[in-house]
Amino acid sequence: MAVMQHVRLPFIPGRAKLLAMEKGPSHLSQIDDAVQFVFNRTQGPIRLGTPLGLGKPNIFLNALYEHAKKEPTRRFELYTALSLTPPPAKGLLAERFYLPFLDRHFGPHYPKLQYVTDLLNKKVPAHVHIHEFYLQAGVLKNNPQTQQNYISLNYTHAAQSLLDRGLNVIVQLVSRGANGKLSLSCNPDLTLDLKDLAKERKVPLLLVGVIHPDLPYLGGDAEVDESFFDAVLESEGTHYELFALPRLPIDPASHLIGLHASQLLEDDGTLQIGIGSLSEALTHSLLLRQKENNFYKEALKNFNPERPAPSLSWTEVFKKGLYGTSEMVMDGFMHLRKAGILSRTVIDKNTKASHYLHGSFFLGSKDLYAWLRGLRDQDYHGLGMTRISKVNDLYDPDEMSLRRQRKNARFVNTCMQMSLYGGAISDTLENGTVISGVGGQYNFVAMAHELSDARSLLLLKSTRNEKGHTKSNIILSGGHVTIARHLRDVVITEYGVAELRGKSDQECIIALLNITDSEFQEELMNAAKAQGKLSHGYQIPEFAKNNTPAHINHFLQHQKEKNAQAFSSYPFGSDFTPAEKNLVRALEKLQSSSPSQILKTFAHGLGINPAKFQSEMQRMNLERARSIQEKFFRRLLLGGLCKAKAS
Repeated sequence: MAVMQHVRLPFIPGRAKLLAMEKGPSHLSQIDDAVQFVFNRTQGPIRLGTPLGLGKPNIFLNALYEHAKKEPTRRFELYTALSLTPPPAKGLLAERFYLPFLDRHFGPHYPKLQYVTDLLNKKVPAHVHIHEFYLQAGVLKNNPQTQQNYISLNYTHAAQSLLDRGLNVIVQLVSRGANGKLSLSCNPDLTLDLKDLAKERKVPLLLVGVIHPDLPYLGGDAEVDESFFDAVLESEGTHYELFALPRLPIDPASHLIGLHASQLLEDDGTLQIGIGSLSEALTHSLLLRQKENNFYKEALKNFNPERPAPSLSWTEVFKKGLYGTSEMVMDGFMHLRKAGILSRTVIDKNTKASHYLHGSFFLGSKDLYAWLRGLRDQDYHGLGMTRISKVNDLYDPDEMSLRRQRKNARFVNTCMQMSLYGGAISDTLENGTVISGVGGQYNFVAMAHELSDARSLLLLKSTRNEKGHTKSNIILSGGHVTIARHLRDVVITEYGVAELRGKSDQECIIALLNITDSEFQEELMNAAKAQGKLSHGYQIPEFAKNNTPAHINHFLQHQKEKNAQAFSSYPFGSDFTPAEKNLVRALEKLQSSSPSQILKTFAHGLGINPAKFQSEMQRMNLERARSIQEKFFRRLLLGGLCKAKAS
């Protein structure tokens, strides 16, 4: 059956009036009219919600924000999460790399969110309050206003908390179908729950849909009648390039984490994954397991032959396939569907529809959006975009049905640090600085313990680099714990798998030490002994003593000699040119360098012929250095490129 695809309706020029229909929303074609509609129809303070991620109508939202700034006597509160914005570029090298790339990738006129710009510049007026419950990782970690106004919420419970705070307006991007209906598309997540809850509480909630012609039209629960909204804004003035995440490189440690995690997924199971390089690495290894099974098995076996295999281990190809249930739909699910892995289906109890994937919001690359726009037949109907309360927990009128659907579930999330006792630090530093937010992680972990055959998989790199200094991400104990130790389950680093569920504290400490970087094992082991949590006679086993980056690099180099396509930096393609790929590696290394390392890299660059990196110098407009500043950064970049190539 052919799928109804969205169509772009003709634009009628001229200033439109507010046309109130007897049974339906007001149809608006001018942004100013839509702004007045919101301010005129809302009494008292405006408490406006706009979706997480892609669903923000940036141009309209900017217009609302600018209008609010001009009314200092009227309180304006904005509630949202994940305010996506192209990364700020600071410094000559960053500006010369990012600005041309951002113009190419997002379009030269991409409408940045003005409230984010004002937050970064500390220019938000006193009567305006921006509250987020999930932040773009690290972007606003040093911003006092953001940190003070951050609301710590489980994504699953956000709807009731927002209405408790008096939310009275929602604005979001929608897609129009040829059938005359609208699709909540990328964000049915909270909007469906908020509308139902507001009706139940009998509180006013004004909804404005802003049509975007490039937003994929998705059906199921995401499809609504126009009457769902109080107003629909359809204007050429609100069109812009959708925010697409650049496809970034996957580093060696991430690839190993993905490889270890991929063996823990059981055929005929259920999968939830998030976003980022660790999830992309997991996807890549799952594709190797399916398409290059012999190579995949040998890779797992040869990484550390002496290490005991996890008790949860499946390495055969997927025959029955996986069903996906994930708050976020990202590129990984697209690749798994194309490979035939995401093929197990469940039947919706009410609609009787068959689904291979349920999600509550989507965000990813331009390829993902193109794939979603092109879905047909079962690929289209089997993707169920739905409310967050249906995906993120079990406590639903349909609970027993959801439990049966989510068999052999693996809920895969990432964290920043892990304590030796099994507590996970995922969103907040010890000093209280919020890096991101809990999102739905707690609920997925809790669900893994609720379901008899489910497991929670927490992924993290064993170390991080802070200005040239390597630090362990496995620590004795943490500050602000996101996942409490009593919910400990499976933890995975680049060095292997630690199975913690049901283990004693000593057993938990031993399992985590075995996947800790060897540079930090002795120190952590001795600290645990000093606390009386580890037997004084315990020693690190031989199989865990070679947990080093050198071992990982040697292993991956050997695997690439067998299979050149395996474990590459860009297994799913890239948005960067060849020269930009080299620059990304060099700039990342420079960014994490200490001042003394910067000087050494500069000195190294003095002896390098610029012709060796001609394309990179041209891309950065440094073929000829004119000023002292350009001369310094030219030599620094040459040194960085040379070191990145050698690593």
